[in-house]
Amino acid sequence: MIVGAIAGAIILLVGLLKLGRTVLLIPRPVITGFTSGIAVIIFVGQLGNLLGVQVKPAELPLLYALGVSEESAVLKLLGFLRLDYTPDWHTLATAAMVVSFIFLLPKPISKRVPGSLLGIVVATLVVIALGWQEPVIGQIPNTILLDERLTLSPDLLARASGLIAPALSVAALGAVESLLCGAVGSKATGKRMDGDQELIAQGIGNLLIPFFGGVPATAAIARTSVAINSGGQTRLTSIFHGLVLLLCALFLGPLLARVPLSALAGVLVATAIKMNEWDEIRWMFRHRFKGAIALFFITMFATALFDLTQAIIIGVGLSALLYIYNSSQVSVSRKPVDVAMLRARGHEIDDSHPDILVAYITGPLFFAAVQAFRREFGDHQCCRVLILSMRGVPLIDVSGLELIEELHEAQRACGGELMLCALQPAVRQMLDRSRLTEEIGEHNIFWAADAAILEANRRLAAQQGHQPAVQAVA
Repeated sequence: MIVGAIAGAIILLVGLLKLGRTVLLIPRPVITGFTSGIAVIIFVGQLGNLLGVQVKPAELPLLYALGVSEESAVLKLLGFLRLDYTPDWHTLATAAMVVSFIFLLPKPISKRVPGSLLGIVVATLVVIALGWQEPVIGQIPNTILLDERLTLSPDLLARASGLIAPALSVAALGAVESLLCGAVGSKATGKRMDGDQELIAQGIGNLLIPFFGGVPATAAIARTSVAINSGGQTRLTSIFHGLVLLLCALFLGPLLARVPLSALAGVLVATAIKMNEWDEIRWMFRHRFKGAIALFFITMFATALFDLTQAIIIGVGLSALLYIYNSSQVSVSRKPVDVAMLRARGHEIDDSHPDILVAYITGPLFFAAVQAFRREFGDHQCCRVLILSMRGVPLIDVSGLELIEELHEAQRACGGELMLCALQPAVRQMLDRSRLTEEIGEHNIFWAADAAILEANRRLAAQQGHQPAVQAVA
């Protein structure tokens, strides 16, 4: 209950601060793997009800040493894979009936009446009619204010301080699931969703639910899709949905109490299968994106093995490392001046000085690209003028600035010059802040490589005592 309330407060705060977009910054392979990992947890958690047995999780001291809980879905699954039990065919048959209704019911019928509802009704009637002895839901409270609920007590803050991590997990899951659900609904209806408003609503709801004895709730893609396909148009759809559920709980409790747990297991198994983003998974495999596939499997396995917080941290951390690695592939192409190309572009030039070298740089100049940049310039010999064409450099950090400064000092030490050209605004801003533009000089910064080449050629020719025919055509 405390975790649910803290998670609600976190989601509410994210919405009020208009940080809803930050949740969607989590890479798609991580979200897909996270969702599939939750599907594995749901599926494994229902195996006991599905098979009609209770099995102890596998005992692996090595995993315990890594901090894996005995309640881990992987350890539970390994326990079932020992096959040292006898399944109950009654529960299997009951669950199979429900799953069949969910997946095989004709679409004209399922659009009006959900297959899961029909499956539960039919399966319950069959179990009662045939007298099968199966575990059932049992008594349902006929009140909205449960005895076991969150209450304000003196030790509440002390207990809450140790539950921040799991609350963050629940908040992250709730926020991601709600925003993804909203995105699906927006795509289906063509109506734009306000993500921050969605999070504010989810936060308030989850903040209040524990005081009534409820567990954390989030937007559900399955129910949203059913509502849209059934003709729902406004927010009243969810209000009527809640009222019907409330009436069922208050007045149909005795009937619902006789629903077999295996029937609910069938619904949850089908949910676990359907909640996987199969289109996204097929797309990754069809295009053979190895990095995305690796992130998907690692996040899914981490979700099933560890807790949800660790899974998100691992997935996002690996995504960041993969992005940094891919971004660090900076390209440096060093070329002498191509006089023919300059003439083809309309510049009048007789010849070019041989001591002019142009280096075309592509990729961000940041800490991860430092070594690649140094390798490219490892055999660089001093020349009279070195021109760095940086049109392909979208950003630069302190490490990149230090590289530019080193080249500038090396050129100055041997009596040469360093020119920069085609600077993007973000790069120019960083150079200005570091005062490198002052050190290099505004007269050595140009809008394009052609202008830098022509000016370098003019200066070197002037030093030799003659003026070549160098003119830039407007």
